[in-house]
Amino acid sequence: MARRCGERAVVLGAGMAGLFAARVLSDAYTTVTVVDRDTLTGPMEPRRGAPQGRQVHGLLARGHQIIEELFPGITDEMVTAGASIGDLAGNLRWYVNGVRLRQSRSGLDALTSSRPFLEGHVRARVRALPNVEFLEGRDILRLVATPDRSRITGVQVTRQGGGGAEELLEADLVIDATGRGSRTAAWLVELGYPQVEEERRKIGLGYVTRHYRLRSDPYRGDTAINIMASAALPRGAIAAKVDGDRTVVTAYGILGDHPPTDPEGFHAFIASVSAPDIIDALRDAEPLDDPVGYRFPVSLRRHYERMRRFPAGLLPIGDAVCSLNPSYAQGMTVAALEAVTLRRHLLRGTAPDPLSCLRELSADAIDRVWDLMIGTDLSFPGVEGERTPMTRISHFYVGLVQRVGTRDPAVADAFLRVIALMEPAESLMRPALLLRVLRGALAGPANRSAARRPRTTQRGVRTP
Repeated sequence: MARRCGERAVVLGAGMAGLFAARVLSDAYTTVTVVDRDTLTGPMEPRRGAPQGRQVHGLLARGHQIIEELFPGITDEMVTAGASIGDLAGNLRWYVNGVRLRQSRSGLDALTSSRPFLEGHVRARVRALPNVEFLEGRDILRLVATPDRSRITGVQVTRQGGGGAEELLEADLVIDATGRGSRTAAWLVELGYPQVEEERRKIGLGYVTRHYRLRSDPYRGDTAINIMASAALPRGAIAAKVDGDRTVVTAYGILGDHPPTDPEGFHAFIASVSAPDIIDALRDAEPLDDPVGYRFPVSLRRHYERMRRFPAGLLPIGDAVCSLNPSYAQGMTVAALEAVTLRRHLLRGTAPDPLSCLRELSADAIDRVWDLMIGTDLSFPGVEGERTPMTRISHFYVGLVQRVGTRDPAVADAFLRVIALMEPAESLMRPALLLRVLRGALAGPANRSAARRPRTTQRGVRTP
């Protein structure tokens, strides 16, 4: 058990990043208080503070490993309660450019569930910790600092709805896990600190989700179908078994080419993606709700790690620091990686130095993922950004990897391990794999008979 770093830590935000932080803080602080504006609901209900909670979510293999490490046995609990589990390369069906990657056994678990289901089970584990308490229905007003503003000493909150007295929560450490809408940057300016440098990457992503009960089985032993968007057709769709007998289906497009939210238009959009597996299964499926849309205009990164001054007693994490293109499903796994770094700092037995911790969070959890996301986004011709010669070479080589991966399961497995954040992108350049890719590329184009491109046009939805 870690030595105590202080008496009280306060976590702002009860999403996944906040829950991971509360778990590791519980080993290092006498009391951990988690504050959220929502009245936190059960595992099957979306909450207002997570507007994207109805959309499909993915927990990458590395994130799943960390969750099981932080909460031993939670995977079995969720599977018993209705989550689906399978092999990353053996039970998830992946399509690139309309052609199916070869399946094999990777030995990496892939768990599929809804966001409220996953968050609810993690929250229940955190609630069970004897030194963790939740304050629900609270608006967060401001940070409280020492007179010289060099240290944050707490946070001022009030009950939601107004009319209540302000409440001071004193803390040795305040964690900001309030997400993309975090006010830490503005609070720091009010306290006399410089404006944090922000990096924005326009993607114009829109996605729409609907839940179904299927009458025919498109999975045939698989747990999810992922038809990936590509430069040739920047539209994609995902279907996954979740929470018992339900299937969640999400369609997405970039740069304003968004799926419609009416049922007919939604189905027409899915019919336009590069493989037919999902739309064929929906022809006689039972819809359980209406399509719900979500927009994500830009990926956002706040470079706190580059600041020269930062107050002690404060640490932003999760989407408050880096909000990633959600079509790659990296956000929860990055939050889990940040929790591992934070735990390493806490094991030293002293409160984390914020700038040192922010720099390590950046290096350990964010930099590689941010660069991978930017590089992938730039493979779409309409996305703004500089494409250096090295970027173009990378895009060409990844295209070869994907093409060969439709025939060679070892190459497909290596590609999926990068997607799952188990391996860095550089692993695709290892000599043995590089030789395998080049030999495979010389064998000719992949067989496209595994997929067809529909030519249906409905309600003005463009098809290739």
